[in-house]
Amino acid sequence: MLPKNINKELEFDQTNLREIYLAGGCFWGVDAYMARVRGVYSTESGYANGFDADPTTYKEVCTGTTGHTEAVYLKYDITKITLAQLLQEFFSVVDPTTLNRQAGDVGTQYRTGIYYTNPDDLQTIQQAIELQQQNYSKQIVTEVMPLQNYCPAEEYHQNYLEKNPGGYCHIKIV
Repeated sequence: MLPKNINKELEFDQTNLREIYLAGGCFWGVDAYMARVRGVYSTESGYANGFDADPTTYKEVCTGTTGHTEAVYLKYDITKITLAQLLQEFFSVVDPTTLNRQAGDVGTQYRTGIYYTNPDDLQTIQQAIELQQQNYSKQIVTEVMPLQNYCPAEEYHQNYLEKNPGGYCHIKIV
């Protein structure tokens, strides 16, 4: 059973919301974990930064031929959590030094990535990676790029671990 989502009890001012896209292996766990980080307004599982804007299916993305990564679109409230704090949470549940893999999930669709829509976020992202690099002897290989495209995943992927509490997850959600 997943822990309670404290964000459902918070009030959010829409004018304080910002967005970021995070890829960290299978999106089910990243979605469930990040949704419970205080200050996250919403999450959505989807496919980011592929060769075309709209992959047709999860099965197609899993072939590795579309260039997409499984990603989670986050809206967060900057008065409740900073981007730097949000990235610290993200790095606490992924291994940013493994290329195209997280736990048992292997393939380019499972690469780690941070995709931004606001160019002003790049400096914060780079600083967060530099800070995290101090924790590793291997080089961090997390992809950092502007968001090129994003497509929501099929409905059955949305809030997957809420609907399937015994479902696979490479992230320990406490």
